[in-house]
Amino acid sequence: MEYLYILCFLASCYATLNNKKFPDDFMFGTATSSYQIEGAWNEDGKGENIWDRLLHTNPNFTVNGDNGDITCNSYHKYKEDVALVKDLNVTHYRFSLAWARLLPNGHVDQINDAGVQYYKNLIRELRANNIEPLVTIYHWDLPQGLQDEGGWTSSDIVDRYADYARLCFRLFGGDVRYWMTFNEPKEFCWQGYGEGTNAPGIKAAGTGEYLCAHHVLKAHATAWHIYDEEFRSTQNGQVGIVLDTNWYEPATNSTEDKIASDTKLQFIFGWYANPIFRGDYPEVMRNNIQRRSLAQGLTKSRLPEFTPEEIEYVKGTADFLGVNMYSSALVAPIENPDVNAMGYEADSEVRDWLSENWKKGASPWLVVTPWGVQKLLRWIKEQYNNPRIIITENGYSDYDGTLDDVDRIDYIQQYLSGVRDAMDEDGVDVFGYTVWSLLDNLEWVYGFTNKFGLYHVDFNSPNRTRTAKKSVGFYQNIIRTRCLVDYCIDIQNYW
Repeated sequence: MEYLYILCFLASCYATLNNKKFPDDFMFGTATSSYQIEGAWNEDGKGENIWDRLLHTNPNFTVNGDNGDITCNSYHKYKEDVALVKDLNVTHYRFSLAWARLLPNGHVDQINDAGVQYYKNLIRELRANNIEPLVTIYHWDLPQGLQDEGGWTSSDIVDRYADYARLCFRLFGGDVRYWMTFNEPKEFCWQGYGEGTNAPGIKAAGTGEYLCAHHVLKAHATAWHIYDEEFRSTQNGQVGIVLDTNWYEPATNSTEDKIASDTKLQFIFGWYANPIFRGDYPEVMRNNIQRRSLAQGLTKSRLPEFTPEEIEYVKGTADFLGVNMYSSALVAPIENPDVNAMGYEADSEVRDWLSENWKKGASPWLVVTPWGVQKLLRWIKEQYNNPRIIITENGYSDYDGTLDDVDRIDYIQQYLSGVRDAMDEDGVDVFGYTVWSLLDNLEWVYGFTNKFGLYHVDFNSPNRTRTAKKSVGFYQNIIRTRCLVDYCIDIQNYW
C-alpha cells in the first residue's frame, strides 16, 4: 500500500515528466565536431577543407563573417576540454575526425603524422579518464582537394571514403568501440549540393542532393563491410550512422495530413534509413520522383537507382542508429503542387511549418516540442524493426550564452522525459543520450550567434575561456541519480 501511495503521489506531482530511473547501463554523454571547435585550420600540416575555402573566399556566407579558423581552439586545449567532460561525469564523448587533418589532400598517399598524433592523444586522454570515445568519421568537412575532384557527386568519392575509413579503423580502432560513418548526410547533401546554403555551396536542387546521398549510402556500406571483414574480430566495436529529422505532426486529424506526415518522414529520414535497414529507397520517394521527372520531360527518374546487388550490399549495414532530433513541424499536402519545382522538398509534395504557439530557440529552425521525440522514436521502431538507438544530438540554443540557462535545463529535462517514455511505454531500444553541445561553438552559417554549449566560451578572449553554465550541474545530477525529478521509482530494482 505504501508503494502504491508513493507511486500515485509521484504520478500526480510529475504528470508531464517521467519518474522512472534510466537503466544503470544507459549512456549519458555530450558532443562536438572538428570544424566547429578545433581551430588550428592550417597548423601542423592540416589541409584545406570545403568550409575553409568557402568562408575564406566568401566571408558573408556566415553571420558576422565568423569562421572556424580558431573557434574554441580545442586543437590546443583538448586536455582542458576532456577535463570538462570528466567533470560532467558523462559516460561518453562524441567527437569527429577532421579528414583534412589526417589526410591533407584527402588521399591516403599523404598521411599527416601530427594529425594522427592529435587524435591519438585525445582518445588516450579520454580513455585515461574512463570516458568512452564515440567517433564520427565524417562531419561535413570534406578536404577541398576531393571537392575539386567532384566531391560527393563523384562516384570516385566512395573509394576515397573507404580508404579514409579503413585508415581510421587501423589507426584508432584499438581504443574506439563506437564508430559513426556520417553525421547528418541529409543536411550536407541537401544544403551543400542541392540548395547551396552550406559548403561547398553548390546549387543543383533536384539532382545534386540525390547523387550525393547515393554515394554517401554506398560509402557508408563499404566502410561497414570493411570493418566487419577486417577489424571487428580483433577490435570488437560497432559501426552505425547518424541521421537527423524533425518529428512531422499532421496539421489535422485527416487521413491526408497523416499520409503527409509519413511521406515527409520517408523523404527525410527514410531516404537514408530505408536502404540501410530495409533495402532501397522508400517507395513513396521512388514513385514521386519518377512521376515528377517524367512530367518534367526527362526519360528517367532523377533519383539514382541501386542495382539488386547494391541493395543487398547496403542493407543491414548498421550495428546501431544515431538519431539527431531537436524540433517538430506541422505538415499537410501541397495543394496543386508545381510539377516543375525542383528539390527533395518539392518532390515530397508536402509543406511544413512551425506553429506560432511553440517556444523558439535562437536557431530559426529550433522549436521546443518535447512531445515529438517519443512519437519519432516510436515511428522509427515500427519502420525499422526496433533498431538499437542512441540519441547522438539534442540541445537548445540561445543568443547570449547566459550562464543562468534555465531554458536549456527545461529543454533537456523534457526531451529526456520523452525518451524515457518511448523506452518505457513503447519498448523502443534506446541505449544512450548525447547533449549538443559540450561548448558554445561555431554553429555553421549562424557563426557564434547560436550558442548550444553546456559551457560558455568567451570568443573575445585569446584564451577562449570556458565557464560552466547552470545546465552543467543539472546534467551532472541526472547522470548521478539517473532520474529527471526529485524522487524516482527504480522499477528495475524495486522487486
